[in-house]
Amino acid sequence: MNNRIQVDILEKLIHQTNRIVFSFDVEAGAITFLNKAFSYIWRRTPESVYSNPAIVLNSVHPEDQEFLVNEFHELLQGIIKNSLDFRIILPDRSVKWLQLFPELLVAGDGKRHIAGFLDDITLSQENSGTLEKYAAKKNSVLEILSHDLAGPLANIQALADVLAESTGRYGNAEVSKVIRIIRESSERSVRLIREFVQQEFLESSHAGLQRRRVNLVSKIENIIEQYKEGEDHIQKDIRFTYSGTSFYAFIDENKFMQVINNLFSNAIKFTPDNGVIEINLRDEKDTILVTVKDNGIGIPKHFHAELFDKFTMARREGLRGEPSTGLGMSIIKTIVEWHNGRIWFESKENVGTTFFIELPKD
Repeated sequence: MNNRIQVDILEKLIHQTNRIVFSFDVEAGAITFLNKAFSYIWRRTPESVYSNPAIVLNSVHPEDQEFLVNEFHELLQGIIKNSLDFRIILPDRSVKWLQLFPELLVAGDGKRHIAGFLDDITLSQENSGTLEKYAAKKNSVLEILSHDLAGPLANIQALADVLAESTGRYGNAEVSKVIRIIRESSERSVRLIREFVQQEFLESSHAGLQRRRVNLVSKIENIIEQYKEGEDHIQKDIRFTYSGTSFYAFIDENKFMQVINNLFSNAIKFTPDNGVIEINLRDEKDTILVTVKDNGIGIPKHFHAELFDKFTMARREGLRGEPSTGLGMSIIKTIVEWHNGRIWFESKENVGTTFFIELPKD
């Protein structure tokens, strides 16, 4: 097969693919090639962009423009970019998600070009968002159920102990047997709830890390929204504060939001009714600081050094007998470190606890 035939085949493939194929002349600041898929996805003609390349950047969602410009400059410095997700606003004001695969190419004359592909990932992003929303709902429902079920069962267990002590002197074997059955049944049920919550958390944390650029504001709002649906049950004053309009971080959404959910549910477990739980996001220039604060019972001083250890003795049931995994804080620390972040806390008994998570922005 001669070179001309090969070129013809490649040209046909490029024009028939549903991926945008592009080329950008860095020195000239001009887009030099776009295939037919551009018009279908971007809903603009290639000719309009050839004459005015600024249309491309102006079409990018305002929250993603600075991100793309920074990535562009890093690419020119030789930093490899595997894939970049961002949004564009179409002429009808609808929003599409695109995934960019760029390459820096240097021609024989030294001129630099950026070429690559763009995929429309709007549907997968919407599906992912729906799945994450239901995952947040599942987690909050699971915590609320464990709160509502384990608490009364723990009370039944304690009352059975009181009854056993009060009736023991009568020597009634039948009564003692019934009380023992009540106690064992409630204890078994609390253990079952504990094991179920633990298994759910462990399974979701052990899957492989898949990081992408995520707006933490909207994701934390989803978690809080799910808990607030059960506010009559948890009876806490939940507050979420942040500066600006958005906080983007490269995270594995499922795992990192599991961390936030676990810290949030712990705050619920160890804060009395009508207590206050606060989540805050703060921009620290190169990092994002996430804090989860409560005015609950606090962590005893002698548990501070070992809180993040596996199988720590710091594991405690909640104020209403809610289960604790024991492995939870160890896994939380591991997940945060997977994200090149760090976690620490401040706590004082009968005053409250604040957890701090510091995450790099990129």
